[in-house]
Amino acid sequence: MRTADLLVRCLESECVEIVFGLPGEETADLLDALARSSLRFILTRHEQGAVFMADVYGRLTGMPGVCLVAPGAGATNLVTGLADAYLDRAPLVALTGQSGLERAHQEAHPSLDAVALFRPVTKWTARVETPALVPELIRRAFKIAQAERPGPTHLEIPEDVAAAPAQGAPLPVRPLEYPPPDPESVLAAAEILARARHPLILAGSGVLRANASGELRLLASTLQAPVAHTLMAKGALSDEDPLSLMTVGLQERDHRLAGFEAADVVLTAGYDPVEYGPHHWNPRSDKVIIHVDALPAEVDRHYIPAVEVIGDLRDALSALAAAVPARSGPPLDARLRDLIVGELQASAADDSFPLKPQRVIADLARALEPEDVILCDVGLHKLWLARLYPARAPNTVLFSHALAAMGIALPGAIAAKLVRPTNRVVAVCGDGGFLMTVQEMETARRLNLPLVVVVWSDGRYGAVARQQQRRFGRTSGTLFSNPDLPRLAEAFGWIGRRLTSAADLYPALTQALATDEPVLLEVPIDPVEADRLAARLGEPAITV
Repeated sequence: MRTADLLVRCLESECVEIVFGLPGEETADLLDALARSSLRFILTRHEQGAVFMADVYGRLTGMPGVCLVAPGAGATNLVTGLADAYLDRAPLVALTGQSGLERAHQEAHPSLDAVALFRPVTKWTARVETPALVPELIRRAFKIAQAERPGPTHLEIPEDVAAAPAQGAPLPVRPLEYPPPDPESVLAAAEILARARHPLILAGSGVLRANASGELRLLASTLQAPVAHTLMAKGALSDEDPLSLMTVGLQERDHRLAGFEAADVVLTAGYDPVEYGPHHWNPRSDKVIIHVDALPAEVDRHYIPAVEVIGDLRDALSALAAAVPARSGPPLDARLRDLIVGELQASAADDSFPLKPQRVIADLARALEPEDVILCDVGLHKLWLARLYPARAPNTVLFSHALAAMGIALPGAIAAKLVRPTNRVVAVCGDGGFLMTVQEMETARRLNLPLVVVVWSDGRYGAVARQQQRRFGRTSGTLFSNPDLPRLAEAFGWIGRRLTSAADLYPALTQALATDEPVLLEVPIDPVEADRLAARLGEPAITV
């Protein structure tokens, strides 16, 4: 048995099913071991595509996604995806090859210290220098990646170590468990909530990771408290629920329209400050805050909880729902919800061409079922999809938020379709971000994945152009031309179509979603509508 064989056995023990990646000479033994295992190696066309797929795989399954690449340029191409997983809390294990240990002290082709390179964008990184340590290092990489708050870890495997004889077996895998909350903290939080006149719940991505949507709904119903969602928690409570304020933190007026100013108690559930900084919604540091999470609150002068209920999030929310008296009466301010729903309804039948963003989102919502999955790329379209699309189930609308990594949607959609083969998957891209990972169209075609890519086409980096226009009265370096996208899709073996009227969109979507082949739809978008929307809903408060 080689070290590579032992490492792959450890991956099998961790219940890994798929490894995304590209081959390299220094990873030959690892690829050979994978080929003789139960694992599926999916060849991608770029390392960034591989790490984005592992990122989304981890988010949707709760288990670390795995990618394997060569050293040097292969490793450096992972940095953006690792940083995205690090800031958006996606469990991921990256494996990189390396030149032999005898050259570790030299500047040898193509040697680069990936351990040092990845340290700022991973939770933990190490080099495998001894075959006997492989079981311990793999177990540690997976445990750290999955533990709250989850994120990426990394192991570097020199080629001579991978080929060396090895003995050993995988370490036992124990499920991660968090203790139940302290009863005294539950009681203290319940007393505050019982006295609250206008309680409000802010749901973060921890709710999705803990599968605690049902418990969140129960607590909100008991308190009759509205639920505001961070972008990364979209769908934790269905946007069709009257208590859902939908997504906040997207535009400058959100904290006022969502009722944060009037709320006397804010209960945060699975909240992560990177998702929506507390200085935005508690600028005067005057809110009574109840922090409910698996981890203690971070230190922030705008976020000083009166009570921290720490422990398993499902248990904590259930305990609070049982401890607080049921309330009646209308919930707090619903202006934000009314504004969003009204905006979507008003433009649902707008036949303007190029299309308005609201029309595209309304037709997407009409064409998709609650459990279908949308992967949203980065660009101005991200703001409007996050703002207006009504998520009806958890983990059905996914974004790159904290890092705002362009190019994630197409590879992310491939991973989503592999994870959820019975659900329909749509990638929504701008024409800027789409071309950054366009080569993964070949991967989707090779895997025969029936997914749909909707490209919003306006020939510009719209978010940047809009900010330039506001600040300087002109734009610079933001305009580009596109290839013939339908013909490009056809060259990759996809079905490609460019819409020529608003009335064509819904029929084109339903037809694309019903086919068993990958489909690209190019949708010309009115670039001026972004200004009109911002005037009604407020200027963006996030990087889109």
